[in-house]
Amino acid sequence: MITGILVALVAGWGAGVVTGIIGASAATVVVPMLITILHFEAYQAIGVSLATDVICSAVAAYTYARHGHVKFRASLPMASCAVTGVLLGSLASRYIPSASLGGATGILILLMGISFMRKPINLRAQAFKERVDLSLFKRHSAAWSALCGLGIGLMCGTVGAGGGEAMSLILLFVLDYPIHSAVGTSVLIMVFTAFTGAVGHGLYAPFPASTALIAACGGAIGAWMAARFASLASEEKLGKVIGAAFLVLGIITTVGELVLPHA
Repeated sequence: MITGILVALVAGWGAGVVTGIIGASAATVVVPMLITILHFEAYQAIGVSLATDVICSAVAAYTYARHGHVKFRASLPMASCAVTGVLLGSLASRYIPSASLGGATGILILLMGISFMRKPINLRAQAFKERVDLSLFKRHSAAWSALCGLGIGLMCGTVGAGGGEAMSLILLFVLDYPIHSAVGTSVLIMVFTAFTGAVGHGLYAPFPASTALIAACGGAIGAWMAARFASLASEEKLGKVIGAAFLVLGIITTVGELVLPHA
């Protein structure tokens, strides 16, 4: 009993930290810990992670918003299309073999983390914008936000990922958001995608509400701590921290994919 509470709290806290820093899904932390340590069934662990995602994202979004780092109006096209994509992706997921996608995603995140550690993400974004003409995206930002949101939502619904990292990168590199606004706006959008996923999952695959509540409490604390730090940090410091977060997240995701099939 005590072990279960502690594991859920720690898993939720870790999920909150990565959500508050880069908008990552709670699934990357919560699911491996619940399955390997508490021997949860996969569908139960995913349900708990989705519920935790909602709270982590909401707390992080509120914290970023208090510091003026959330673009509410600009987020509407991406949020609405992302939710639509989640619903469509959920329907398609049963026909798509996605077992190997998690490992590939983990390696990709790991490589991005190494890249961002060598050169902070804000400097890479600046160099990218100097090389690539983004005027088309700026002139039609609402349309591109909607299209990107739909694509990310399809990915989230299909493979069960939160998509926050992808949203942050698109907002930063393609739609030319400042780094704080990119992360702050992405976690706001994740509130809606995670809520949609959690409700759908809960209807068809019930999960233990008590564990979800405990994990959500830990997630709220972790998300508040991380988002508060990120909101007050300079772009240079935040860029380095995001690189480290991608690196750790990539390791966790990759190791999880190696361990879980044998758990």
